[in-house]
Amino acid sequence: MNIIEVVILSIIEGLTEFLPISSTGHLILTAKILNIPQTSFVKSLEIFIQLGAIIAVIIIYGSTIWKNKEMILKITTAFLPTALIGLLLYRYIKDVLLGNSLITVAALFSGGIILIVLEKFRKKTSPLIKGVEMISYKSAIMIGVFQSMSVVPGVSRAAATIIGGIMTGLSRKTSVEFSFILAIPTMIAAALFDLYKERFQFNGAEIRLLLIGIILSFIWAIIGIKFLLKFTEKYSLIPFGWYRIIIAVLFFFFFLY
Repeated sequence: MNIIEVVILSIIEGLTEFLPISSTGHLILTAKILNIPQTSFVKSLEIFIQLGAIIAVIIIYGSTIWKNKEMILKITTAFLPTALIGLLLYRYIKDVLLGNSLITVAALFSGGIILIVLEKFRKKTSPLIKGVEMISYKSAIMIGVFQSMSVVPGVSRAAATIIGGIMTGLSRKTSVEFSFILAIPTMIAAALFDLYKERFQFNGAEIRLLLIGIILSFIWAIIGIKFLLKFTEKYSLIPFGWYRIIIAVLFFFFFLY
């Protein structure tokens, strides 16, 4: 794997991590287009460069979280379902699901339909929770259950948590912000657990590539976060739903059919 490929993947990761379009799905499809073999290191890279996006969230929301100690407990509660699934299915997720283009395309397509249907239905109801500090533990655990579905590449962690939030009565903006914050323990745990499982078997060149990826994903994640916050203030998530469907269809017919 060369530095140009790492740069491309890192920019895509940073931009798409917090958008409801699946960063992992985009990384898998991009790797397929660039003919990057899905080696153990490539899969580890796809996990580790998410740390750059997490650093971006910590910088933006760190003080808010620190001032509200109860929010830390709610985030921990929401994180538990994904932690359990990750522990039980780690090897299956990494060896079978990650890198599977067909599963990714199917998840992108179906997730797009769900986003569109959800937003159409949402117009008929008024959200009850407008602020992350108002989220209950019950809502937090429900959102966590939705997030656990994102172990399937193409589902999108952001989409799953945002959908879970909206379905439990959160406003779109609150769902998006909680999705950002919930990413912190989820991605840190994923990276550390992968590091433990792989016994840190990376050589000097691979470590440099990982660091470059983390730095670039950090820069582009800040851009992605600010874009999504501004976008959701004026528009619904329907455009992201159509985007997912179009990308899935195009990739299927050009690369899988």
